[in-house]
Amino acid sequence: MSTQVEAVPASPPAADDAVPDAPPPAPGPAPAPPSAVETGHPLPDNRFLNREVSWLDFNARVLALAGDQGAPLLERAKFLAIFASNLDEFFMVRVAGLKRRQSMGLGVRSADGLGTREQLASISARARELAAEHARRFLDDVRPALAEAGIRIVLWRDLPATAQVPLHEYFRAQLFPVLTPLAVDPAHPFPYISGLSLNLAVLVTDPVSGSEHFARVKVPNNVRRFIPVTSEDGVTGYLPLEELIGAHLQQLFPGLTVTGHHAFRVTRNTDVEVEEDRDEDLLQALERELARRRFGPAVRLEVGEDIDEHVLDLLVRELEITDDDVIQVPGLLDLTALWQLYEVDRPELKEDAFVPATHPRLTEGEKATDVFAALRDGDVLVHHPYDSFATSVQRFVEQAAADPQVLAIKQTLYRTSGDSPIVDALIDAAEAGKQVVVLVEITARFDEQANIRWARALEKAGCHVVYGLLGLKTHCKVSLVVRQEKGQLRRYAHIGTGNYNPKTARIYEDLGLLTADPEVGSDLTDLFNSLTGYSRQTEYRTLMVAPHGVRSGLVQRIDAQAALARDGKPSRIRLKANSVVDEQVIDALYRASGAGVPIELVVRGICALRPGVAGLSETISVRSIVGRFLEHSRLMVFGDEAGGAEVEHWMGSADLMHRNLDRRVETLVRVKDSVVQRQMDSLLDRAMAPTTRHWTLQPDGCWVQQPPDGEPFRDMQTDLMRRTNQRGSES
Repeated sequence: MSTQVEAVPASPPAADDAVPDAPPPAPGPAPAPPSAVETGHPLPDNRFLNREVSWLDFNARVLALAGDQGAPLLERAKFLAIFASNLDEFFMVRVAGLKRRQSMGLGVRSADGLGTREQLASISARARELAAEHARRFLDDVRPALAEAGIRIVLWRDLPATAQVPLHEYFRAQLFPVLTPLAVDPAHPFPYISGLSLNLAVLVTDPVSGSEHFARVKVPNNVRRFIPVTSEDGVTGYLPLEELIGAHLQQLFPGLTVTGHHAFRVTRNTDVEVEEDRDEDLLQALERELARRRFGPAVRLEVGEDIDEHVLDLLVRELEITDDDVIQVPGLLDLTALWQLYEVDRPELKEDAFVPATHPRLTEGEKATDVFAALRDGDVLVHHPYDSFATSVQRFVEQAAADPQVLAIKQTLYRTSGDSPIVDALIDAAEAGKQVVVLVEITARFDEQANIRWARALEKAGCHVVYGLLGLKTHCKVSLVVRQEKGQLRRYAHIGTGNYNPKTARIYEDLGLLTADPEVGSDLTDLFNSLTGYSRQTEYRTLMVAPHGVRSGLVQRIDAQAALARDGKPSRIRLKANSVVDEQVIDALYRASGAGVPIELVVRGICALRPGVAGLSETISVRSIVGRFLEHSRLMVFGDEAGGAEVEHWMGSADLMHRNLDRRVETLVRVKDSVVQRQMDSLLDRAMAPTTRHWTLQPDGCWVQQPPDGEPFRDMQTDLMRRTNQRGSES
């Protein structure tokens, strides 16, 4: 975020947890005259927004957080870093994919009708615009404010001689031995430039012949980017590493004259393609592809705005890119380095630390409750980061590993932390003689190496490690525990929207359902049999499972609400997701809107649906919430209890995108516990409340922040943190 932040109730809101400014349930509509959608007319060709531009608009909302004058200063710097890393990944994956398609001559048009070349042109224009805004916010706003707060980013030329003296020694002792200048001439071909590395293009002149030469010096990425400098007045400054190297380039080229240098940075295609049906060993095939990843073609070149024209021409030519792939940046390149400044010990410039609380159902006073006993009394919905991951999901797995009555644990792992307590617990369980099955998704992008290490450690401990189904990523987040109780087997389960990662559980907003429901346990048993064996089950009792059942299940429920509206009965659809892109689901929502169904969507990132279009989507509203935490949960509610009809509540791992619905194993679980249903409703009430701070999507694809400046608003995440802290103090 992939990167990225949002909020939900600290612990799921209790049934009586009122939301004072939540809108009342929509009344059942009277039969409406049929719209063009309902009379069978074809849907308009321009009904979809471009998904790539929509993602860039999401990153623009992240960038807007860096301009929030009411936020602590280092938090604003952090959002500048998040924006930069988000954009890096976008180019490495999405732009790289479009360029690969273009090079292969695959002229597939996007849903909004744009060809590959047109999409790349739109991306280039919008990315340049955002890069300029990103630099402006840093140079004109955040950087001066940091300096005023005593955190100065300084340039070499601004340092007094007394401050430069110790830096000369630092360069000689710590940097000079590491640097390797690479010349470019007939005897030295243009060097390979690694992806996301910061480099200096150096111009040198031979004083004898007068000839000019080009050389490249890589700025080491294993040395801190900002070097602390203390000036005579005692104020600490931070000197960018490339500034220090640039000031000492003459030492790298003795006998030559350095006439200039320019910073540049290259982004490369880092996607991997594993031919699973060809390779017998998926693990080895993936490792081969990861070794090749760093040699992917260049897709973006970032340079300083003052770069010499003939140096730029050389880089464009040697990297085999076009002028459209070049982004000229005023000021410093690669602001992901601002994470280093965020680590400065200045708590008054950061948000107060937030400590998650233990879910009230999982604690008695100061003592932890037996998780299995709690689940026998009813389902538990945990809401991260407000509810502690360590005392809920992690404890669930750890208790299962230590419990002698537990016979088996089955678990999926998509992403986890480097020092994963979940993996440690699974290893302990296997070593204790339990049957442990772990489905490790080793192709999870950018976590492949870590997952390969975990897979081997689990296998060594005696776990049954499976890598999933050919051609499908296993993205669902499910855990199943089989326990012997009074001579019978009982199953306990966790189904979540987020990864089994205790670190991201503190910064991502996610939901997890802990349950002892026998039907959920039976469904997960069938699912694991499909993932580990030859079972081809596609029908489940309480689950929708992609790639066979999520899209069709959602469309069926959307159509059912449309049928109710056409009959003049109350209907309603409320949905929270990271992305809404799938055309079949969007068209179903358009049909439901044409029938008069009130539809409210909370979409953090990409949304290809156009809301509020006359005759097409008049009853649909779309809003986005971004903030301190990355909004990551997915939940759907179909129906309006005002009409007395059954209302269905669903949650799980699937976003409404092609990759999730067609190329991944995803799960949505139907929530049947009435208390948990009310908690989910309360969460959506908070998100949809008129005074909740949010962005609203307009019919033309623009996003507008609401409520307008000067009007009172409530920050949902702040409210939920406050609620958690109050709950903790009361207990």
